Order: sequence, then structure tokens, then C-alpha cells
Amino acid sequence: MNDMTAEELHSAREHAKFREMKEGTAEDWQIISKEYFAFAEGLADRVLKHLKLLEGDFGGFPVCRLEHSLQTATRAYRDGRGERYVVMALLHDIGDTLGTYNHPDVAAAILKPFVTEEEHWICQNHGAFQGYYYFHHLGMDRNLRDKFEDHPYFDACAEFCEKYDQAAFDPDYESEPLEFFEPMVRRVFEKPLSSMYVKEDEEA
Repeated sequence: MNDMTAEELHSAREHAKFREMKEGTAEDWQIISKEYFAFAEGLADRVLKHLKLLEGDFGGFPVCRLEHSLQTATRAYRDGRGERYVVMALLHDIGDTLGTYNHPDVAAAILKPFVTEEEHWICQNHGAFQGYYYFHHLGMDRNLRDKFEDHPYFDACAEFCEKYDQAAFDPDYESEPLEFFEPMVRRVFEKPLSSMYVKEDEEA
């Protein structure tokens, strides 16, 4: 069985028979749903594996991107933040590998089903707020964040960047290892708070 190709494995397993979605039956979608939720159970593993890609990637910074993520999460954890917030802090830059020009959007999209509206907004917009600390050195507008000044989560995002994100580049800081945060990531990603792909009675 291990020598079978992906196509042969697919043929040997139960799968939907439609060629177009509009031809699908309830039986087809029960098969797909079963596969979907089995795959979803591995989400935390995939997220953690991708986060580890940041290890050793310095990009000119004093610490690598994984260490920056660990420092950000550690600072939030030691400040008494809730578990979802800490996981958001850990993963806020996970988009660096695939979203070179929009990494906050990538991270926010991954986190959206599992965190609060405020935590999602912080993650999605932290790039503009973080720019306050360096954009002016690159001839850019450090006050880009001001376009959000009337937003109810403005202060929360500014606080995240001030206390945790911009401060997390210290080579001498003793952050918690990734293994410390793994159980939190698994708990947070175990079940979404909200998702169009999950019935309301199945959501957390």
C-alpha cells in the first residue's frame, strides 16, 4: 500500500463521484466532510511547522524571525494576556515567508476563525502600527497608523506594538521556547470561534 501513487490511493479510497459541484449529492458531501475534518485536526501541526521556517531567518535584524515571535509571545504571556492573545502574538509574523509585502494579512487570515475580533484586528493591522518605529528612517510616513485613529481597537493595537512587538528584538532576552507555546496553539486551533464552514452548534 505504501508503494501506491497518490492517484492509486485516491482510487482505492471512498470519494465523491461528481464532476461538477452542482451534481453533488448528500452522500458525496458526507465523504468530503469526513475528510475535511480529519485534515483539520492537523492544522496546529501545520501552523507550528510553518512557524519553524522562521528559525535562522534574520533579515538583518538582531534576532531571527522565530526568536522575535517567541519574544513577542513571551512578553505578552508574562504580562498576563489570555491564551488566544498570546497565540496571536506568537503567530503575528508567520506570514513573513509567503506574504513579503502583506505579512500581517496572511497571519490574520490564519488566525481569524480562532481569535476575538479585537485580536484579529490587531494582527491584521500591526504592520501599519509597527511602522511608527521605523518608517521615517526609510523616507516613509511613520504616522500611517493615524488613519485608524477613530477605530475602537486603535489603542489596543498601539499597545501591542509598544509593549510586545517593537520591544522583541533583544538578543539577551530569555524567551520561552516554542515547546512552551505548543499546547496553547493546539488548544486555540482545536475548534474555531466562528467559521462559515462549521455549523454554529459545532463552533466553540
